[in-house]
Amino acid sequence: MSPATRQPGPGIAARILVFDSGVGGLSITTQIGARLPGCSLIYASDNAAFPYGTKSESALVARVDKVLRRLLDRYPADMVVVACNSASTLALPHIRSHFDLPIVGVVPAIKPAAALTRRQSIGLLATPGTVSRQYTRDMIAEFAPHCRIVSVGSSELVELAENHLRGRAVDSAQIKSIIAPFFDRTAGIAPDVIVLACTHFPLLRAQLTAAAPCAVHWIDSGEAIARRVEQLLAGSPCHRQPATAQHLSLFTADTTDARALQPLLCRYHSGRVHFVDIP
Repeated sequence: MSPATRQPGPGIAARILVFDSGVGGLSITTQIGARLPGCSLIYASDNAAFPYGTKSESALVARVDKVLRRLLDRYPADMVVVACNSASTLALPHIRSHFDLPIVGVVPAIKPAAALTRRQSIGLLATPGTVSRQYTRDMIAEFAPHCRIVSVGSSELVELAENHLRGRAVDSAQIKSIIAPFFDRTAGIAPDVIVLACTHFPLLRAQLTAAAPCAVHWIDSGEAIARRVEQLLAGSPCHRQPATAQHLSLFTADTTDARALQPLLCRYHSGRVHFVDIP
């Protein structure tokens, strides 16, 4: 067993490390916390390398490996949730082969979207990297070969979500402009299901709904990830020892902006805030 793992015993809550480049992974943490209130959750934001969605494949895999090693050496966990679509679509095979503990990734919810659509038309809203990756194309070919897919890659929406969580106003015109390609009448039938394939985007669900010119079912991976975590932890003390849960938030760079997020983290994910310098 590697130093990065630990076995929860009687009276010890299972500890889950939820990892993202920014604060988008809070959408996943919220779902896990609601489903498994007895688990100790460590939310780690690699703000020193934010954003992930614009990085090259080799740079992103190397960064995720480096950060996870540093974090797990200092904060051993029973499971890691890579709460970032960009990192999951690239780095999961590598980290699963290099870390001796369960790794859960977040991938685009294309399979449930294909089951849900009635028009056989699906929108994929993601970062530019996730839209262009072979992993995503393979998922579409496997689970939605019969569907028309309209893909929109946006780094701007990631920034808008981060700003929204910081209490800054979100320009509805910007959001309308970003999602406009989904509803271009000259392109054919508009999607009736749009996959939010970045963990930041569910944080703007209300704004996206308001900006859409017609009814759309927005779908993300949060609930599915929480169910998978529950399955992997079945029978562990996290189901029986809710009083032992202790939460923690981590940043990889001590910045003014990160410190300003502490009240937000207390609202979404109560617990102490630590800074682990990982340049």
